[in-house]
Amino acid sequence: MERGLFTLIGLTTENPYFYVNSALSSRAQIFEFKPLSEQALAQILHHALQNKERGLGDYVVELDSDAKGHLIVQANGDARRLLNALELAVLTTKPSKTGAIRITLSVAEESVQKRALVYDKAGDQHYDIASALIKSLRGGDPDAALYWMARMLKAGDDPRFVARRLVISASEDVGNADPRALLVAHAALAAVEFVGMPEGRIALAQAATYIATAPKSNAAYLAGEKASQEVEGGKVREVPNHLKDANLDREGLGHGEGYLYPHDFPGHYVPQAYWPDPVKLYEPTDLGYEAEIKKRLSLWRSQPKPTSEKNS
Repeated sequence: MERGLFTLIGLTTENPYFYVNSALSSRAQIFEFKPLSEQALAQILHHALQNKERGLGDYVVELDSDAKGHLIVQANGDARRLLNALELAVLTTKPSKTGAIRITLSVAEESVQKRALVYDKAGDQHYDIASALIKSLRGGDPDAALYWMARMLKAGDDPRFVARRLVISASEDVGNADPRALLVAHAALAAVEFVGMPEGRIALAQAATYIATAPKSNAAYLAGEKASQEVEGGKVREVPNHLKDANLDREGLGHGEGYLYPHDFPGHYVPQAYWPDPVKLYEPTDLGYEAEIKKRLSLWRSQPKPTSEKNS
């Protein structure tokens, strides 16, 4: 190879850096083949049905649109898989009296040994199943959550979309009742992007079962909504003088004067006004870890706070 006496061309589904002799791989130019797009697979399928010398052009094939879509989706970017399934479907299907071979969805399913799931990734079915997943997580049913998630993944949905739904549920429905839920969900998203599929489904299943069985609280979500409503329809509040940045205007305008540094006080807390005309937005529940937050926050809120004028 080094002298150019012969050219070696090889193809492997394994990682060549691990499975090909290092002496050989170090002297070779390695290219990674990416999965083909559905559009490219559709073109390959069309050519295979038209080509009489190297394809199935000698047969009169009537391919139903849903059967065509199923073959392309189940090929998963692999033209060999697509052509093998198409050939099997044509050669094992009896022609009609007119001599035409009709490939229906049921024939396509038999050819790839996978059932077609009724699922439109851009339509109502997609959002209905995603909604069922979220509501199963919220309702504490890990079995239903796993089923709906598997439906989405088997139908070819983007696993990152599923992972993002888990992240949202971890914050909206579990919240501070178990703050670790968000960490688990985010880790599952990272695992999907790092490991890929199909192994990524393991991390998704772990996150789904954790979220479904965790104590639930939407208090943080509601607090965020209340804060947005206060900004949009409440009073326009100015930043108290003692909270303003003191790096430039401390001497001239007194910015930052009177600010109490919490870490200088026992328990690292000191009563202090942080915004004018305060409104209670976050109301923790008694569930899970949020019960501890509620105790601590109740203690802090019970202590009288000086007004912003007194602080400044």
